[in-house]
Amino acid sequence: MSVRKLLAEMLGTAFLVIFAVGVATLTFGFKLDGSSTSAGIVATAVAFGLVLLGLAYAIGPISGCHVNPAVTMGFLASGRMTFLDAVEYWIAQFIGGVLGALVLWGIFSGSPDYHRKTTGLGTNDWGKASMIHLNAGAAFGAEVVLTFLFVFVILAVTSRMGAPGFGGLAIGLTLTVVHLIGIPLTGTSVNPARSLGPALIVGGDSLKHVWLFILAPLAGGIVAAACYRALFPPEPVVRSVEVIAETVVIEEVEPA
Repeated sequence: MSVRKLLAEMLGTAFLVIFAVGVATLTFGFKLDGSSTSAGIVATAVAFGLVLLGLAYAIGPISGCHVNPAVTMGFLASGRMTFLDAVEYWIAQFIGGVLGALVLWGIFSGSPDYHRKTTGLGTNDWGKASMIHLNAGAAFGAEVVLTFLFVFVILAVTSRMGAPGFGGLAIGLTLTVVHLIGIPLTGTSVNPARSLGPALIVGGDSLKHVWLFILAPLAGGIVAAACYRALFPPEPVVRSVEVIAETVVIEEVEPA
């Protein structure tokens, strides 16, 4: 695994947290004057979708732009990535998520209106922290389903049967839709690295409950991979990882 790919995954995950989670914190944490809950949901959903869309075409040709351990799990479980490559991606992504949260916290800490415990940092949770007071079981199920859709679309559009030139658009729009329904439920994780970084900063219940937002998205990635393998013909393991903006194949091995 080249250092370039790992650096791209780390930076991409950090940027996703800084910009998209930053919008979530501004709209729901600071409760800006004149903003409504509905407008905040739409703004945050669009922010996540647009940031990923830009990253897809920026770093997609380098690393595939997973920037999400659940996506990497999907590639691994579908047989399109080796276990060693997946582990290295996971390490880079979690580091990026923590670094992004630290940068975001540093920026917001410059405001006298920011308080870590009350303003938060766009963390995910259930119960009282959920807009509809979703319980833990329902939150787990929601995250599995939301991640399933997201990862399945990524696997499909980056497959040899997909249209890679439009992959970034499809993936960005899917993440937007996932957030439109997911924000009132759990705040929407579908990305363990995005959840862990802010939870480490905020602590409290957010950190105690972060296990759900690590396990459920990974489970959703596995389910997506199973569905993908049932519907699409097997593909070789691509050691350079197929990318969103275009397909780059350096070395292949036949699937088992």
